[in-house]
Amino acid sequence: MSTGTRIVRPAAPRAGGEPSGEVLQEIPLPPYVTGEDAQFAVRAVVVHAPRRWSGGTVCRNDASPHPCRLHRWGRRVLALRGLRPADIDALIARGDPAAPPPVA
Repeated sequence: MSTGTRIVRPAAPRAGGEPSGEVLQEIPLPPYVTGEDAQFAVRAVVVHAPRRWSGGTVCRNDASPHPCRLHRWGRRVLALRGLRPADIDALIARGDPAAPPPVA
């Protein structure tokens, strides 16, 4: 093995059954959802929308497996704001990250 080669292995599961660092994978939700939070959430779900790729569905922005952390965060914030999954899907289909968040 050369000195420049590293082997990356998945983290061993903890006693509780969850992989190391899994808790840090989700972006925390705001204590209450403001209009500004909702606007950031719209941007997150639109910019980080799903894209079909040869290896499966990936995030359109950074090619990580879809749904990425920001897309999940945006969906959760918009759901807290009262939007249904169909409303969120319609925002994504519009494709406008600057669209005002709908009022639920």
